[in-house]
Amino acid sequence: MSFHSSHAARNDQATQTDQATQSSQTASAAPASQRPTSQPRHDIRLRNGDSMPRLGMGTWHLGEGRRPLSQEVAALRAGLDAGIRLIDTAEMYADGRAESLVGRAITGYDRSRLFLVSKVYPHNAGRNRLRRSLEASLSRLGTDYLDMYLLHWRGSVPLAETVECMEQAKAEGLIRNWGVSNFDTADMRELFATPHGDACAVNQDLYHLGSRGVEFDLLPWMDEHHVPLMAYCPLAQAGTLRDGLVSDATVCRIAAAHNVSPMLILLAFVLHRDDTIAIPCSGSVEHTLANATVWNIDLTADEIASLDDAFPAPTSKEPLDMQ
Repeated sequence: MSFHSSHAARNDQATQTDQATQSSQTASAAPASQRPTSQPRHDIRLRNGDSMPRLGMGTWHLGEGRRPLSQEVAALRAGLDAGIRLIDTAEMYADGRAESLVGRAITGYDRSRLFLVSKVYPHNAGRNRLRRSLEASLSRLGTDYLDMYLLHWRGSVPLAETVECMEQAKAEGLIRNWGVSNFDTADMRELFATPHGDACAVNQDLYHLGSRGVEFDLLPWMDEHHVPLMAYCPLAQAGTLRDGLVSDATVCRIAAAHNVSPMLILLAFVLHRDDTIAIPCSGSVEHTLANATVWNIDLTADEIASLDDAFPAPTSKEPLDMQ
């Protein structure tokens, strides 16, 4: 199993160029507020020059027996075949079974075309233990390096020790980049005050249309310091907000205008920020293939404003949300 051949890729590129030209001509005839806000970038350039895809597949709850493993593997492979090259996982997910599932799914694909992310438990994020956790994750994934390794959340291990371990793993070629998860503004400031802490490549936090607390001061700080946001649960998969979002009149109206599902509008909203990466969980082929079409949605300035009115950004500091 492999990615598209170069011949097919050239044909696809030509088709996309024609479509982009037609889209541009159509958009230019519309009032400014009804035009797409901008042509979204599909990748982010990291500090070391690596290109990180902005759309990925999350694996939280995969490998837990909620669905047949073959179905979950098929969903990940469908995403890879559709051009979604980033997969996010963690040693915590299903006690490592999610990583094993990912390893099974990526078998036969060109590793150099993939972007694999995993996360270490806080209690394993110190000397000796981080290396053991990393090697176990690599073994389950069937690879000899990670493109990104994240501290899953803050624990009792000093940040300086974790950073030292991450930098050592990077020097040894076991990881190409490292970052953090569930860090708020004060955490990021403390991290960047730590020796080599400014090597942090990303911060992964919960972010979706109904949970915009990170926009108050965390995202401005991250933008200033050139740290992209990895948004987990961009479709509000956790908690109880999802039903209210996908049934909201504004979301449904915009979805109808684009002839897509409300879920895709939630995903497009998160991705309309150029420095945000979205990793919706991917447990079914149908949903994964739908997510892959999100780049076809160009939200207009009016549509973004309508979503802002329906689900306003915070006007004061809020605790980090996790659902």
